[in-house]
Amino acid sequence: MSEAPGLDPRDEAGVAAAVDAARAAFHASTTFEELKAARLAHSGDHAPITIANQRIKELDKADKPIAGRIMGGARKALQAALAEATARLEEEAARRVLEEETVDVTVPTRRTPLGARHPLTVLLEDVSDFFISMGWDIAEGPEVEHEWFNFDALNFGPDHPARQMQDTFYVEGVEHGGEVDPQPGLVLRTHTSPVQAHEMLSRGVPLYIAVPGKTFRTDALDATHTPVFHQIEGLAVDRGLTMAHLKGTLDHFAKALFGPDAKARLRPSFFPFTEPSAELDIWFPQKKGGAGWIEWGGCGMVNPNVLRSAGIDPDEYTGFAFGMGIERALMLRHGIADMRDMVEGDVRFSAQFSTNGRSI
Repeated sequence: MSEAPGLDPRDEAGVAAAVDAARAAFHASTTFEELKAARLAHSGDHAPITIANQRIKELDKADKPIAGRIMGGARKALQAALAEATARLEEEAARRVLEEETVDVTVPTRRTPLGARHPLTVLLEDVSDFFISMGWDIAEGPEVEHEWFNFDALNFGPDHPARQMQDTFYVEGVEHGGEVDPQPGLVLRTHTSPVQAHEMLSRGVPLYIAVPGKTFRTDALDATHTPVFHQIEGLAVDRGLTMAHLKGTLDHFAKALFGPDAKARLRPSFFPFTEPSAELDIWFPQKKGGAGWIEWGGCGMVNPNVLRSAGIDPDEYTGFAFGMGIERALMLRHGIADMRDMVEGDVRFSAQFSTNGRSI
């Protein structure tokens, strides 16, 4: 064999020194990345021991057994040292995982996950708080009403379309002891306005009330309609009230609910219980597609016939009233596209609004 630079496979001392250097590099490695670099340096394709092992074929026939013994022992020593270093790093990694992911099983835990209040409920409470802050009272009434309060007291004529079965749920009877007692004239209220009649009869005037509550109509459940929904209605009856007072109240309400840039707009319309009547639009800066006007509800000055039905002299007192759907307000505020999400009972719907026990 001709002399060439590099490690001689017959040089037992030189090979042993190379093996010791590899052991030291493997032992000094503290990460798998460092160990990989050490392995490539001492046993990779260009490592001195690897090159020396390849040079055995160049030796004379008499020298090959000696070199084979020396290099075979070196390769085994390298494999053992690499396996030892790998096992050491794996053990250290496992120990770190145990330390970092240790769970204190003595710490009390909440086994039942926290739920969330439905955002409709919280929004109704927020709206009620708004009117209370203005000095108004909150009024409630029965959900099963007599037709007189639901229609007649509010100036709905006997032939008004809203009284027909396609709009109104009529209560046919109540079962007692296997027999059904007829309940003529009872309906599931179609709006919260009947409470206004109750309150005018019981409280008299002056009167400032807000009426939040559940209402019922024979609508099919779809993305924008539901047979059971919530409304908030307002009624003010006093001396000297005008449309200007109504507009100011609605502007203030819109800003409280939709932000400081919101404002109200009134468009002429017709409702049996108000005269003059108006459709209520709000300027909504966060409207999809850009700021614009969105229909929100109805309003107007209380019809004199409604005041008379409650025993109030319309020549002495005037009033204004308004009403809007809570579901629609929630959809506008939070970009909810499908009303069915509000009624399907999926806790994930309510949880996405939850913040420290509140949902809005």
